[in-house]
Amino acid sequence: MKLSVLNIAGEDTGKKVDLRKDVFEIEPNDHAIYLDVKQYLANNRRGTHKTKERADITGSTRKIKRQKGTGTARAGSIKSPIFRGGGRTFGPRPRSYSFKLNNKVKQLARKSALSYKAKDKGILVVEDFSLEVPKTRGFYDIRKSLNVDNKKSLLVLSEPNKNIYLSSRNLAGSKVITVSELNTYDIMNASVVIFMESSLDVLQKSAS
Repeated sequence: MKLSVLNIAGEDTGKKVDLRKDVFEIEPNDHAIYLDVKQYLANNRRGTHKTKERADITGSTRKIKRQKGTGTARAGSIKSPIFRGGGRTFGPRPRSYSFKLNNKVKQLARKSALSYKAKDKGILVVEDFSLEVPKTRGFYDIRKSLNVDNKKSLLVLSEPNKNIYLSSRNLAGSKVITVSELNTYDIMNASVVIFMESSLDVLQKSAS
């Protein structure tokens, strides 16, 4: 598959790039995508939830009423879960939600996501550019020229660029990452994936 290379004004430069078939034109594997997205979201969960159980409650340990003769059930502690202010039964505890996923599955998932985007014409390639100073307006104008100002866009850089990152972070629906950070969730979550020429070259050379 060939794609035209655009400049930041949204104009065709006349250059073409070839998209590798084994990266952008494979038969997508939906289950691999599901597993990779599930792992990404699970790894982002902090898992710091905690409620106070019976042993965590501050209160008297005195037996609150006599054992027999009250006509009600026996009770030995005000911290019991059946009383207001008592500990919670089987409440959430801090835990890690992360789980292992084989690298080959993750690679298959990313290629599947890229293949979906290529099939839906959701991939753009632009000439390498940089911004002299961080300026949101400048980045917004570039998005508008590329007709992605009203879409969720993912810009993929070959290496970190502080000015581009700072210029984009205040715009809703815009995300900037490097090739090494490219993941299945971000690809599927974006309407359009925008590659710089150099980042596409890095991606295709590193794809196994």
